[in-house]
Amino acid sequence: MSPVVRRARGAILRLIRRRAAAVIAGVAFVSPAAWVQIAGSPAWWADGLSLVFGATGVALLWAGVFGLKPDWVE
Repeated sequence: MSPVVRRARGAILRLIRRRAAAVIAGVAFVSPAAWVQIAGSPAWWADGLSLVFGATGVALLWAGVFGLKPDWVE
């Protein structure tokens, strides 16, 4: 795994731990993605990129609203 990917993964994992920041980042990702999907875009790549941003935003919102679940229960 490259150092850039590892740093990005670490940043996302630290972001998820802060619930308010995860919700804000989720809304920041979902809003423009929804705008591109509703209004459309002349660029052929914008639809796919907006789907990726939208899915990431929804995942961040989900983690911010419902929190992290433990991997196991003792």
